[in-house]
Amino acid sequence: MLTLLISLLFAGACSYVSYANDLGPGAASGYGIAAFLLCMFLIGSIVRRKVSTVQEELQTLMTKGQNRINRKVQQFQSKPGGNPTQMQRELEGEQKIMLKHALEFTPKLEPFRKWNLLMGRQIATMRLQFHYQLKEMKEADEVLARHGLFSGPLLSEPMLVAMKMARHYENDETDAAEKTFKKRIKWFRKDRGTLLYALMSWIYVKKGRADEARKLLLKGKETTGNHVLARNWEHLANANEKKFSNAGLGDEWFGLYLEKPVMPKQKRMRGKAKGGGMF
Repeated sequence: MLTLLISLLFAGACSYVSYANDLGPGAASGYGIAAFLLCMFLIGSIVRRKVSTVQEELQTLMTKGQNRINRKVQQFQSKPGGNPTQMQRELEGEQKIMLKHALEFTPKLEPFRKWNLLMGRQIATMRLQFHYQLKEMKEADEVLARHGLFSGPLLSEPMLVAMKMARHYENDETDAAEKTFKKRIKWFRKDRGTLLYALMSWIYVKKGRADEARKLLLKGKETTGNHVLARNWEHLANANEKKFSNAGLGDEWFGLYLEKPVMPKQKRMRGKAKGGGMF
């Protein structure tokens, strides 16, 4: 990382000059440490400002895309009797355009990799999310394989961990999904672990391991207090696996693309009675 290298060189130079001017080893070391910290702070501040500017551009791009989607929704809502399937297709198309533009924007952050130790992880995280939302699962798997997004002391968001687990499940790697769950769930306190408990129990049920799902949900509902987990625990406790569902978690659950939301049936409009009139 250039920031660290430059700071070390600057600190070394300050220490050398101080020692050469007969300030003594202690004073030279003190000036060197102060120079190192000052240099790190100054370079870090400049880099953060530049990164912030680029991130704001990305946020503006995403906001404009979301505004277009919201306008589409309002247009459909203002036209009673519209085709829900067509509406869904158009909204998905708009979202795809927005995510594609965001993904194409990420290379603008690449120059900051050499200045910020964590920038590579941040870029990889964004690309994982965008590829996943675009259902480009091959590319998402490549990002996960190339970057240690879930290793080390840094914590991830529950949704990112859930994406990792979901990809393990889809690739028939249940043991890997279970390992990821056990490794990460301890970092998410209270209701922050809801999605992970829901996903792991769903995987157990799909793999014919309902007893393990029930035991996990018992802990999950007590830890998170979530009603969806509690309801699923009741279903499994009553040997009613067919009623097991995470649909109550809404978009957060459906965003993993493991299940599709059920589209509500459109009610038919009753026509006017024949020969009817105003009295």
